[in-house]
Amino acid sequence: MMAWLNVLDDHWGWLIFAALLGVGEVLLPGVFLIWVALAAAVTGLVALALPISIPVQLLLFAALCLISVWGGRRWYSSNPVASQDPLLNDRTARLVGEIVTLVEPIDNGRGRVKVGDSVWSCRGPDAPAGTKVRVIGAEASVLNVELA
Repeated sequence: MMAWLNVLDDHWGWLIFAALLGVGEVLLPGVFLIWVALAAAVTGLVALALPISIPVQLLLFAALCLISVWGGRRWYSSNPVASQDPLLNDRTARLVGEIVTLVEPIDNGRGRVKVGDSVWSCRGPDAPAGTKVRVIGAEASVLNVELA
């Protein structure tokens, strides 16, 4: 059943494994399998060039995996991918500059504003309900506002 494995040389097994990991990276992008694929490819090339035993190949592969994943993480941390929408998960930062309406007056620096279909707490100068205010910042879920 596994007789066909005996036909393959060790280096071809590593290179096929590297190719499968590369395909896996394309199908399941996570920017991780590519580094393991690189380690498998280098192990295959070393096995092609040098007659080394399977246990040594496995140790080489493990060491190359650690080095390539560490190098990849280091490279990505020094070369971050710019987001198309850096404020995607920061709702309060997205509201800065928006003009909103007070639904409760700001009294002693505290009030409530309508943002879309929700109501948020706010801080700012005293103003009656219905006044238009501009969001200038936020602390936690409390918006800082100024008169518009």
